[in-house]
Amino acid sequence: GMNVLALSRAILKRVAGLGGAQAVPDDLKSIRGLGVVKSLQVVALLALSKRLQAKDGQEILSTKDVWNMCNDFYGSAKEHFVVFYLDTQSRLIERKLISVGTLNANIVHPRDVFEPALTLHAASIVVAHNHPSGTTKPSNADIVLTKKLADAANLLGIDLEDHVIVSKKESTSMKQEGLI
Repeated sequence: GMNVLALSRAILKRVAGLGGAQAVPDDLKSIRGLGVVKSLQVVALLALSKRLQAKDGQEILSTKDVWNMCNDFYGSAKEHFVVFYLDTQSRLIERKLISVGTLNANIVHPRDVFEPALTLHAASIVVAHNHPSGTTKPSNADIVLTKKLADAANLLGIDLEDHVIVSKKESTSMKQEGLI
């Protein structure tokens, strides 16, 4: 009942409206022309595409590198907190989404950040989160969390390279601001 181009546009529109969240079949069920099986296939294809686009092995040397690797959520209406796990050459081992919060808050615990670091044998980490407000000025909660993470990193022998706050237009490095 719908040509492939119109169906593709409807899928892209729906997926783009998720603000970087992973699509699930229920997100697509209201699109005319997609049944249960096709919805599952589309979601599987989107997940595969995301994995193929992963930038494992890429060096993370600047705040701009982090900002570029947060493009899937920096414009989201909810705070997303991610960790970049790096090897001894500052190459990406893996990026993990630790939590998704609300419009202006997010709960992050050091154990959730460092458990994968130990499993992945990461030498260092960079943490990043978005501010849906668009401003990237660190809040008091951001500063407190960064200090907790720095203390935990020091205890575990893993370097906390930076905490970067991102938005659609800019980013702020807490390291460059002297907060790490």
